[in-house]
Amino acid sequence: MRNLVIMPTENRERMNLGEFAEEATIIEETATPKRVNHFIEANTQGATLQHLKNDCITPVFAKDNELTVNHAAFIETVWEAANSYYNGETIGTPDIRVSHVIKGRIPEAIHKPANQLLESDKTIYYERAAFSIDIPTIYETVEGNKLNLSIVGVRAYNQMNLYSKKVPELFRLAIGFKNQVCCNMCIFTDGYKDDLRVSNTSELYRSALELFNNYNPAKHLHLMQQLGNTSMSEHQFAQILGKMRLYQCLPNGYQKRLPRMLLTDTQINSVAKAYINDENFGSFGNDLNMWKFYNLLTGANKSSYIDSFLDRSLNATEMAVGINAALHGDEHYKWFID
Repeated sequence: MRNLVIMPTENRERMNLGEFAEEATIIEETATPKRVNHFIEANTQGATLQHLKNDCITPVFAKDNELTVNHAAFIETVWEAANSYYNGETIGTPDIRVSHVIKGRIPEAIHKPANQLLESDKTIYYERAAFSIDIPTIYETVEGNKLNLSIVGVRAYNQMNLYSKKVPELFRLAIGFKNQVCCNMCIFTDGYKDDLRVSNTSELYRSALELFNNYNPAKHLHLMQQLGNTSMSEHQFAQILGKMRLYQCLPNGYQKRLPRMLLTDTQINSVAKAYINDENFGSFGNDLNMWKFYNLLTGANKSSYIDSFLDRSLNATEMAVGINAALHGDEHYKWFID
């Protein structure tokens, strides 16, 4: 296994065209902006921490008017925990994505027509938010791809009952590696809390530290490196895609006997298209190694909505590792390759 690289702290700071001039027409070309990869795409938009703090209201529990832990407080708390636990490392600025804006208006604007509302008349908050915090000084290279350690959090108010009295609030928090080639997130079981329920930021801070402490990055890297040692034929890949499509239509009782598979039909189609067209992980006409297959899955997952993103990220790992084992004779995921 390759060694996990942690950069030492002290190394982090250091022909003559004049005759045609009268006939020439100057054409101003607008450069096409380079597409920026995000760790999640779907229907999200970028947001800043200042926007969340200054421009967004904080939802409350309706029965007792108790405040929720808002998105900004969630992000800041995890960022502070990361700075504490990884003291001496470079901690990146949170990359924040939000979706499902909830609109309102101040009391003074109650009777205004919607088309006459001023910005100062409006209130907003976002039902869902996700963020990623990179730690670029903890990294490794797998199959020629640089992976940075990354912390990802998800908050979705739609998964809580805000019409009740205040109860412990649901968060999702993960730590894993982000592929810098494509910003695909690699999440491992030990690095994911899918049902983190806390009542305040102090509890959230302690839970974040506990997650960081329980996560074993070397074990996670070893798992991903092993994927590059196994390949499947195009026929086997087509067989797996067909079984993944079939999985969605199986009777419930039959489906429950199989390992879970959370990708949607649209995402499975994206995997097929990327196999042919993706410049980094496509292998059309050739054998496909399991590391590339894994990244086809995590790439398709970037189209997930925020509230299902981390669950499907983990499931992509389960699928890649399970099918890799099935190719070596394991029975658990055998249905997908038969």
